[in-house]
Amino acid sequence: MSELRELYQQVILDHNKSPRNFRKIEDATADTEGFNPLCGDHIHLYLSMDGDRIDDVAFEGSGCAISKASASLMTSLLKGKTTEEADTLFDQFHGLLTTDVDPDLESLGKLAVFAGVREFPTRVKCATLAWHTLKAALAGQDNPVTTE
Repeated sequence: MSELRELYQQVILDHNKSPRNFRKIEDATADTEGFNPLCGDHIHLYLSMDGDRIDDVAFEGSGCAISKASASLMTSLLKGKTTEEADTLFDQFHGLLTTDVDPDLESLGKLAVFAGVREFPTRVKCATLAWHTLKAALAGQDNPVTTE
């Protein structure tokens, strides 16, 4: 196994074992649930917005290592970002996992650890669950998101 792939696995395992921003935001301005029935992942995402800027973001739930690590990294990266910046990150991350185009891993920063996930199509839904839940929360959607 390449050293880079091993490093990526360590980062994912670390975020799974000690997820960042794993808590409820009591005074959230938006919150949405997401489910991945295929893997059993469940997430409840909380946003605290200041205009179009994400002041705070956190999550609760359970799931596989990829799902929890993705939510953990996502919440860490989104604090202080505008909704437009969050949309751009969503598009870059989604493209990383769903297209055959070689991604610009440098521009993805820490999200590059998920580059190998596209080799396992059933795991793409695990990695993108938090991101689709974010899009729904930003849009004010009350209905739970599902990856079906």
